Amino acid sequence: MIQRRHLDQLRYLIQHFPAVALLGPRQVGKTTLALDLAEQSRAIYLDLEDDADRMKLQDPALYLADHADKLVIIDEVQRVPELFRSLRGLIDRGRRQGKRGGQFLLLGSASMELLRQSSESLAGRIAYLELTPFDVLEIDKAQHDTLWIRGGFPDSLLADTEALSVTWRRQFIRTYLERDIPQLGPRIPAETLLRFWTMLAHHQGGVHNAAALARGLGVDGKTIAKYLDLMVDLLLVRRLLPWHHNVGKRLVKSPKVFIRDSGIVHSLLGLRNKEAVLGHTVVGASWESFVIENLLAIAPDGTQASFYRTGAGAEIDLVLALPNNQLWAIEVKRSLAPKLEKGFHHACQDLTPDACYVVYPGTERYPMTSNVEVINLIDLAKVLVKISE
Repeated sequence: MIQRRHLDQLRYLIQHFPAVALLGPRQVGKTTLALDLAEQSRAIYLDLEDDADRMKLQDPALYLADHADKLVIIDEVQRVPELFRSLRGLIDRGRRQGKRGGQFLLLGSASMELLRQSSESLAGRIAYLELTPFDVLEIDKAQHDTLWIRGGFPDSLLADTEALSVTWRRQFIRTYLERDIPQLGPRIPAETLLRFWTMLAHHQGGVHNAAALARGLGVDGKTIAKYLDLMVDLLLVRRLLPWHHNVGKRLVKSPKVFIRDSGIVHSLLGLRNKEAVLGHTVVGASWESFVIENLLAIAPDGTQASFYRTGAGAEIDLVLALPNNQLWAIEVKRSLAPKLEKGFHHACQDLTPDACYVVYPGTERYPMTSNVEVINLIDLAKVLVKISE
């Protein structure tokens, strides 16, 4: 079993907050992590997709009051939104009895719905932690190419064969389209949403062009916005916002959009193995998004991420505003001999970052210029971890 980096942070939050929400897409390992934690403490587990467990919570105040001395783990909590009102009363009762933390661990796979429901009822009583798929610091270095090709979902990454990994990802996509999304309420034909998801894969890491997507699907721009909001809410797609501070330049205002798990990208495009990925035009965008998603998963809490692009061609793939007030400019190159365009240097002149990095797939770390360092993904991830400590 691979030890998740999030376990210590989860323990810390549970110790100091009465309720903790663990967010993440389906099959990312939330339940496994929660049950691992439960084995080390007094806890009970309830799955709100299980009819028997939902029956137990018909009178949640009565049932949960009998387990006030335990950590109560509630899975898929967004399925029963009325539960949050009861949790608030139980938390406040526990506080009056001197219990400051460790009452509820809430697991959910639809972030915005859970955030909305919990923020309305549990403001000041809840902390949030996102569990991402496996990242480069959680697995052996020899598996990093496999992580890129298969993605970080545990069952896909750890599948015994390439074919089994491909099958798992296809079933994952199908389950979301045919089961999970309809349960959330939106009545979107599965075939339409699959086409939309696949179009995003073809434009992986590109600046969002709602008009082009709308023409491709035969819908209007508002419908595209609704589809995109849904995929972002499910933690399957990331909107990377453009740098918005005034630098006296004409900036690109549309976000970059990419599917967060590289393995899902490759499955949507029918790319079964590394050779197929390397021979496809998406290879550069796939690896760039893979690097960005790993860095954002590892970046310290409070980090603000964006990209920088001007109408004149100045561009930085990833800009990190770190909680220690440092500004990093990061360019991603899938080349063992990376070269920088003038646009990156012009962008750095505009932003004057504290550090400039070029992330590449090699092993050495060396200065490219007096203020730009070439570094691999693992080493840069370790630098981010040190900032968090």
